Formats: sequence, structure tokens, C-alpha cells
Amino acid sequence: MLEQLFDHLDKIDNFLWQYIGFPAILLVGLYLSYRSRLVQIRRFPEVCKVFLGFLRQRDRSDEMGSRGVHPITAFFAGLGGCVGIGNVVAITTAVQIGGPGAIFWMWITAIIGSLVKYSEVFLGIRFRVPTKGNSFTGGPMYYLSKAFKPWASYAFCILMCLYGVEIFQFSVVTNSISHNFGFDKTLVTLALLAMVVLAELGGVQRIGKICSMIIPVFIVLYLGMGLYVLCTLAAEIPQMVSTIFYSAFNPHAAVGSFVGSSLLICISQGIRRGCYSSDIGVGYASIIHSASCVKKPSEQAALVIFEVFFDTFFICTMSVLLVLITGTWKEDILPMHLVQVALSNFFPYMDVFMAFFLFLLGYTTVITYFCAGVKTAQHIGPKYGRALYYGYAVIVLFIFSFVETTQALILMSIVQAMLLALNLAGIVRLRKEIHFDFAKTSPATTSEYEAARVG
Repeated sequence: MLEQLFDHLDKIDNFLWQYIGFPAILLVGLYLSYRSRLVQIRRFPEVCKVFLGFLRQRDRSDEMGSRGVHPITAFFAGLGGCVGIGNVVAITTAVQIGGPGAIFWMWITAIIGSLVKYSEVFLGIRFRVPTKGNSFTGGPMYYLSKAFKPWASYAFCILMCLYGVEIFQFSVVTNSISHNFGFDKTLVTLALLAMVVLAELGGVQRIGKICSMIIPVFIVLYLGMGLYVLCTLAAEIPQMVSTIFYSAFNPHAAVGSFVGSSLLICISQGIRRGCYSSDIGVGYASIIHSASCVKKPSEQAALVIFEVFFDTFFICTMSVLLVLITGTWKEDILPMHLVQVALSNFFPYMDVFMAFFLFLLGYTTVITYFCAGVKTAQHIGPKYGRALYYGYAVIVLFIFSFVETTQALILMSIVQAMLLALNLAGIVRLRKEIHFDFAKTSPATTSEYEAARVG
């Protein structure tokens, strides 16, 4: 009964992404790229300068306001949701289903999708409002009201409340720890739930600090291990690259336990997993970055271009290259164990190491999404929304820790497709409000709420 239900949901998921999701992200991304004259490529050095400038600037300057969190704190809080298990597990699922060519379409998604994510954050800051706690609140629930009517804002909030409970990554973490260490799953689930709630009580500030401690460690270790494997198997790289580009434009035949895929499935898998791993079009990044103290929407939004680039072309690409060059993508292995098996041929104790890694990555992602879910719940019900969401999230996360990870991913993917469609419609409607000036504030970027706040 349950398997039949998820079979139907999987068909719905495939339909949403093949006929709505990936055409929409391609069209909107291409439009924004044309309108900005490929600013994400042409001015990428400036994006890096903005990031490094904020990184060096530990204290707020006159260019920043006293309200809100430091831009780098917001950046790492957003990166916590971006760099996660999706970079190791979900992205390799795309190769298992769509073939090696899926990584090419993931790269395309990152290039054009980075401007979609930029637009989300820009509009979120453009229409944000100050809060009583000396901070800001913003995101799609505010700019969608401007684009359409309040119904769009509430529709987004309901969907984000569902998406904010990251059942897939929570399930992966609890399964990985209980499987590799032999711990009781119920105790693991309860302990992780307590850690999630504790982090959320500190808001974006605490989440940003947690992510800024965990993520750099993961990046250095993971990329270092991956580079060692690639250097060891350097002779296989030319053939692997050839296979990637051939499969990106041609159906891939069955090989090993891989049953083969059509070109449409290959493109769809690359785009949907690229969107999921980099959180393109979801809107949560807009909520997190709107808490920044930066006055210029374009500067904070520029950080997400750097975020998508690094997330996709370094971390996600490394995961896919590892399973391709070692051949594990053709084996009958669960997605959550693909990278672990690939690395275990070169490093000892990977069952312990990857379990620890997945825990850290899953934890940072879950708390980041949870924060976005809480904010949307508060938007719907300012008085009781937060408390009700805590109760709802704890119950759902506990239940789905005992559900198969692939089933949890299907549900997340369906909600993501609906969020993507809604956010893209809002971005298209407000396209004239979006500017790509990282250097100085144009008159259009000084929003009405800033004038009202100063006044």
C-alpha cells in the first residue's frame, strides 16, 4: 500500500520536474542571464571581491546598518542549508538514475540558476521589514505579496513550513549513525532533535556560528580526499570526461546494475538535483540572507552567486567524479553509501568517517531549513506559529527517521517543485526591481522600507 503510494508520488515528481520544473528554471535563468549580460560569469571576480571584503571586515562599517547580523554570518547560515547531504547523496542519485551526463546539466543549472537565487535574495532584502529584535525579516512571503496578492504569500509560507522540516537529510543522518555505530535509532533521533531545537533557539546568529565552524572543516577534508583519489586514478579521467559529455546529449545504455536512461531523464535529474543541492528557487536563502545588516541588496545577493559556484563546481562535482571514476555508480548500492564505498577503496574507517561527516552536514542543513520554516510559521501566525511549528516539526522528523530515505527525498522534491514554480512566477513579475550593481546602490535599490525605517 505504502509502496504503491510512493510509486504514484514518484510519477508526480517526475512530471513536475520534466514538464514544469526544468523548463521553467531554464527559461527564467536564461532570461536573467540575457538581461544581466551574463553578469554571473562576466563579473564573477567582483563577486569574489565582495565576499573577501566582507570576510576581512569583521566589524560593521558605516556602509552597514546597526540592525541585523553580519553578512558573513548570514552567508554561512545560508551555506549551511546549501552544503549538506544533498552534495554527497542526492547529487549522486542523479547519476544513478540519469547517467553520467546528469552532471553536465547540473553545471548548466548552476550557471543560470545562480541568478535565480541572486534574484530571490535581492528581492527578499528589497522588501524586508525591521523586527522588534533589532533585526530584519524578509523573503518570498514579502515580495510575493508585492508581485501578486496575499494569497501567494500564504501559499509560500505553507509550502515552506512543509519544506522547512528536512525529512530527507534528517533520515539519512539517523540511518547512517544507527547503521555504522550500532546505536538505537530512537535514541539517535531524540538526541538529534534536541540538538536541532537548541540551535534554532539562537536564530540566524547561532546557526551562522555553528555552520561557520563545521562547514570549512568538511570542505578542506572532503576536497583533499577527493583530489587524492582523482590524482591516483588520473589515467581514467579523460575517458570519464568523454563519457560525461556524450551522455549529456545521448541516451545512456544499461551498464552494470544501471538500467539505462533517456535524454529527458538525464536532463531532468541533473537539473532537479542541481536545484536541490544548491537550493535554487526554493526561497529559503532569501529568508536567511534578509537578516543581514547590509543595506545594498545587490552586495548580499552577490554572495549567493559565489555560494552556488562553490557548492556545485567543487563539492557536488567532486562527489559525482568520485562515484564515476571508481565505477560505484554502476553497482547496486544505496545512494547514501555511494561516496563512502568509493572512498573506502583508498582510506580506512570510512564507515565511521562518513557517518560523522553526514551527521555534521545533515545537522547544519536541518537547522537552517528549520529556521526558515519557523519564520514562515510566524508570518502565518505571529502569536502561536512558532510554538505550533516546533511541535509539528519534532513529530514529523521523528516519524520520517524510520522511513526510507528515497521516499523522503521524493516528498521533498515535490514540494521543492511547487516552491520553485511559485518563486519563479514572483521573480518574473518583479523582474524590473532586480539590479545587478555590486559596487554602489542605485536609486531603485533604496527601497521604501529603508526610507520608512530611517524616518
